[in-house]
Amino acid sequence: MRFGLIIIGDEILSGKRADKHLAKTIELLSARGLPLAYADYVGDDPDRITATLQRAFASGDAVFSCGGIGATPDDHTRQCAARALGRTLQLHPQAEGLIRERMNDVAREQGQPYEPDRSDNLHRLNMGMFPQGANIVPNPFNKIPGFFCTAGGHPHAVEAHGGIFFLPGFPVMAWPMMEWVLDTHFSQHFVRDAWLEQSVVVFGAMESTLTPLMEDLERQHAVKVFSLPSVDHPQYGRHIELGVKGAPDAVGMAFAALVSGLHSMEMQLGPELVRK
Repeated sequence: MRFGLIIIGDEILSGKRADKHLAKTIELLSARGLPLAYADYVGDDPDRITATLQRAFASGDAVFSCGGIGATPDDHTRQCAARALGRTLQLHPQAEGLIRERMNDVAREQGQPYEPDRSDNLHRLNMGMFPQGANIVPNPFNKIPGFFCTAGGHPHAVEAHGGIFFLPGFPVMAWPMMEWVLDTHFSQHFVRDAWLEQSVVVFGAMESTLTPLMEDLERQHAVKVFSLPSVDHPQYGRHIELGVKGAPDAVGMAFAALVSGLHSMEMQLGPELVRK
């Protein structure tokens, strides 16, 4: 199973708000031994959103989509999800119940009577209009649910064949909902203590000089080799962080070969770094 992320909203692309979902998604996945395969950013353009969702549904990946599921004119995600699947929108009965429950709670907190047929309350039910066959993602913050869909329309297939999980743009809501999705639907994919990244800071080297060593390591060991050059690091200045990542046993052997190769090239080495 691969995991993807879609961030929707003009406010992100215009710079009015800074995206926080990418870093948090990586953190939540990493805590479960899972990598993020890709991330897409899309503005509030219905055609682009629909095309992006169509690709995601066709991928068979598990994809989180954050933003645009409200009921204001600039929220297009629910409608685009329906278009991407070729389905109609309909009021989800469980979502309707939760939304009405939330409206009742708010009225009670404000010391006012709950008027279910008032125009603004009826409009709020649009937040429960999901593509046919959708299932809810519970929202512990204010009860207004997100939803998820699979391309085949079978909710129980999401564990094996992926789907898209539509979450609010607000981090305080989206992040616990994302954790619920992972722990409820994808725990069988969790990999504990099976991924390690080990690297070393190399001073005064060019990537072209290090490339043959990197290629040898990937041929001889079941790891991925990476090179992260920096020209203005506040502590190390100009340097390259050179490392390997993969299963711990393979990383241990490959990193020892990496350091040995760098010593044979008489490279100046700095600190060693380990990430799990």
